Amino acid sequence: MLASGNRRQFLLGSSVAALSSWTDPAVPANHPRLIPPKRSQPPTKKVAVITTIYYYLSHAYHICGRFFNGYLKGDTYHFPDIGIASMYVEQVKANDLSRELAEKHQVRLSKSIADALTLGTGQLAVDGVLLIGEHGDYPYNAKGQKLYPRYAMFQEIVKVFQQTGKVVPVFNDKHLSYDRHHGFAMAATAKKMGFPLYAGSSLPVTWRKPELELPLGCKLTEALVASRGELEIFGIHSLEALQCMVERRAGGEVGVKAVTCLEGDAVWRAGDAGLWSWELLEHAVGRTPTRNVGDIRENCRHFRPSPLASSQFTRSPVAFLIEYRDGFRAAVLVISGHIDDTTFAGRIAGQPKPVSTLFYLPPPPGAAFLEALSQHVETFLLTGKPPYPIERNVLTTGVLDWLLESRIQGGKRLETPDLDIRYQAPENSGFMQGDYTNPVATK
Repeated sequence: MLASGNRRQFLLGSSVAALSSWTDPAVPANHPRLIPPKRSQPPTKKVAVITTIYYYLSHAYHICGRFFNGYLKGDTYHFPDIGIASMYVEQVKANDLSRELAEKHQVRLSKSIADALTLGTGQLAVDGVLLIGEHGDYPYNAKGQKLYPRYAMFQEIVKVFQQTGKVVPVFNDKHLSYDRHHGFAMAATAKKMGFPLYAGSSLPVTWRKPELELPLGCKLTEALVASRGELEIFGIHSLEALQCMVERRAGGEVGVKAVTCLEGDAVWRAGDAGLWSWELLEHAVGRTPTRNVGDIRENCRHFRPSPLASSQFTRSPVAFLIEYRDGFRAAVLVISGHIDDTTFAGRIAGQPKPVSTLFYLPPPPGAAFLEALSQHVETFLLTGKPPYPIERNVLTTGVLDWLLESRIQGGKRLETPDLDIRYQAPENSGFMQGDYTNPVATK
């Protein structure tokens, strides 16, 4: 008989052996919510990923993960007909995942953007480019803009196009650049060289609760978005959420005439003066499940930003007041402390009550709003056709830059002569329908 100590050691060894043998068998079938199935056939197209950093829950992680692992579409597991062939990652730190995933998925790790696009051949060797310049250690300027190198990376991509005499579609995550002049130049270069360019936030294409689609050509008379977060980094999401709704008004988009950025009590005084609508704000906040109790003014005053945010540029309340060239007016209210998501309300002529919706963002770790964006990116790379005109992002890029200039000038109203930007919204705005949750079928 084994002594007591030896018996415990024997049982422990047996348990470890059993656990090892349990984890070794083949991957169980029909558990796509737990373990993705294998690709049935290889992708026919390949893309290069150009990114600032790649770590758990970064934008690169979420977007590239949909191309590496596929995702559920209804009850069907879908793999994009696009594979990641190469990655250039500018900042590689202790939490980097690009090395591990490149080895797993047999992806070329490039030390330059040119190598990522040519795969070392000297010729353009990919069918598209994912430019994901979000996250990483970069400084802020005085306006509160994080100096992500999207423009510099874009220039390196263009240099390869020029040297090889070939072009492919380019997707740019979020706004084109913190600097509107860089953004204008990026769009102009794509047009001149003849390659498709798609840029934007995930909010216009995420789920809406309720599923509000404003009729194209509707007589929208006023609009407001209620949101939260850091002024530039989340401000672009708020402006894109606003723009995807107001561009559907009668006459289409005609550009922006002037902007004003207000902070603190000046925000509430502007509401009292009719520069934005308390009624629309009530309707917008009525759509959020994160609404705080109590007085909005007090809640905003009590707000303290997350340690992960830049406290210097995470303020509440803040108002973005936007005057369009056709006389239409809209506002974005940053009311962190009272809500923690993004909602819309608008007034349509002839309707007794405002319309409103929540831009629903399924939370991490899945962050499925980036899956919604990735589906549009996939279609864009396959067809070369963006889901909406690049002019939308050129406009929001410019509006945000001007607003942050207004802020550092003490809330001065600024005329925006370079935002004479016109375009027509798409017939279908392309937001996700139904529900992201996907219960296992019981019949």
